[in-house]
Amino acid sequence: MADQTDGRWPHRIGLGAILVLIAGLLVADLVTDRAQHATGPAHLLVEALAALAALGAAGWVLFALGTRREEVRRLTADLAATRQESRRWQEEAGTFVRGLSLAIDQQFDRWGLSPAEREIALLLLKGLSTREIGESRNTREATVRQQAQGIYRKAGLVGRAELAAFFLEDLLAPGTGFPGPGATLPGP
Repeated sequence: MADQTDGRWPHRIGLGAILVLIAGLLVADLVTDRAQHATGPAHLLVEALAALAALGAAGWVLFALGTRREEVRRLTADLAATRQESRRWQEEAGTFVRGLSLAIDQQFDRWGLSPAEREIALLLLKGLSTREIGESRNTREATVRQQAQGIYRKAGLVGRAELAAFFLEDLLAPGTGFPGPGATLPGP
C-alpha cells in the first residue's frame, strides 16, 4: 500500500515503460545494423545483450508491480475488515462506555468535585502525567498536583492508583475472567 501513497508507484510504471522503450530501440538498432551490415559481430552482440537486459529489467519491474498490486489489494481488504471490526466493537462497547462515563460523573458529583477537578480527574484516569495535564490546560504542573491532591482528599483516596482502582475494580470482578480482590491465583 505504501507504493500508492509514497509517490514511487507511478514511477515504477514509468520505469517499466522506459525499459521496454529502450529494449525496443536497441532491437530496432540491432535489426538496422544487421540489415546494413554496418557493424561487426561484437557490436551486434553488445546491442543484443543490452536489449535482453532492458527487456529482463522491464519484466522484473512489471512482475514487482503486479506483486505490489496484489499486496495492496490484500492490505486494503485487511484494512476494511479491521475497520468493520472496530465499528462493531465501538457499537457493542458504546453502551457500556456511556454507562461507565455516567457512573464516573455521578461519583464525581458525590465527591463534590469542581469542574476543573473533574477534568483533571478524568485526565488522570486516562493516564496523563501532571506535566501533560498542565500543558493541555495551560496551567503549571504544581497547580495540577495541588488540584490532584484535592481530588484524592475529597475522594478519600491516597493517589492516582487508588483513583483508577476505584473505578476499575468492579470492571475486573469475578466472572469476567479476572480474579477479584483478595482472590488467590491457582498454583502451577
